[in-house]
Amino acid sequence: MPSLSVSSLNEQIKTLLETSFIRVSVEGEVSRITFHNSGHIYFTLKDPSSSIRAVMFRGNATKLKFRLEEGMKVVLDGAVTLYKPRGEYQINCFDVQPSGQGALALAFEQLKEKLSSKGYFDTTKKKQLPFFPKKIALITSSTGAALQDMIRVANSRYRAIELDLYDVLVQGEKAATDIVQALTLADSQNYDCIVIGRGGGSIEDLWAFNEEIVADAIYKSVTPIISAVGHEIDWVISDYVADIRAATPSAAMQIALPDTNELYQNLDSIAEQLHRSLEQKVSMKVRDIDHLKKLFSQHSIEKQIAQKLQELSQVKDRFLQTLSFKIQSCHREYESVMLRFPHTMNSVLNSKKNQLTSLHNVFSSNNPSLKSKRGFAQISMDKKIIDIDELHINDSFDLQSEKVYIHAKVLTKEIK
Repeated sequence: MPSLSVSSLNEQIKTLLETSFIRVSVEGEVSRITFHNSGHIYFTLKDPSSSIRAVMFRGNATKLKFRLEEGMKVVLDGAVTLYKPRGEYQINCFDVQPSGQGALALAFEQLKEKLSSKGYFDTTKKKQLPFFPKKIALITSSTGAALQDMIRVANSRYRAIELDLYDVLVQGEKAATDIVQALTLADSQNYDCIVIGRGGGSIEDLWAFNEEIVADAIYKSVTPIISAVGHEIDWVISDYVADIRAATPSAAMQIALPDTNELYQNLDSIAEQLHRSLEQKVSMKVRDIDHLKKLFSQHSIEKQIAQKLQELSQVKDRFLQTLSFKIQSCHREYESVMLRFPHTMNSVLNSKKNQLTSLHNVFSSNNPSLKSKRGFAQISMDKKIIDIDELHINDSFDLQSEKVYIHAKVLTKEIK
């Protein structure tokens, strides 16, 4: 039997595999996933007993509505092929669906979680709508019922508004890009607010409003945006990112526009309140004037002078009474002091005499001139007083007491 080259053998195996497993559907858990720069996705599909390599090339990968993640259980639709350079077989995936869950539902939750973590849903960043808008941009399909509903509500509520239509695709593969382009253009035209929306439909029909590029454009917009997609039960990503979510396109116009009839009623109410307020103010001012007239008559200059003279007389009387009381009080204190003064002075003088006698006795007992100085004399040498310990043999020195002066010389010195 002739031998085969490795390439020939792999080619035969490739032909056998790809003709035998033209289309397979395999369920398993995603592992060791790699998103290549080329746009291809490489991963391993495994179950508790075995595994198989899988690849999803860029053309098919761009159609995925959700992001493959490690550990996700999926169902692959594809064909078994052989990668000849390494002799490894793999599944070439045409489509991937989450096990037990729709791809669009999973993609919705994944994007919702991603945008929430980036702060796209932060209520503190939501912009306020103007109370009296002048221009509103409508981003929707010109052929849809949603546009007619919005125009009808606008005409019935507030005819002073200017509505500009940006006709876009609202479903299909190109819808998201179309919406983003219209939104970017409208955001640069100084509108008071922008309404993006469409009527109801399936999740596939509404999917353009779940695309990340639409969410990015809404989040970056400086103009307040109302998202009005589908019916009240329909929720899309644009509803979470927009400044306001309206349950329907008609509800969006009710939110964005004031009601003219309600404004008229409010004006009538304000006018009535103003009239009542003016009447109350006038009535109050009339009462104030009457009161001022009475006060003026009661507080004429003559009455004020008489009142001040009376107050002055009362002050004078109080002053004389206070002065008399103070004089009497001082007189009583003076008499009391005069009675106590001789006794107090004698007591103080006796105390000071005793202190003086005591000090005199102490001074006398410590007076140096009265103490006995027998046997003591002052030693000096060269007119400087010194101690006896400072004298040496042959030193000449002076001895001096109160009455005698002696000049002497040290002959001997003995230290004890």
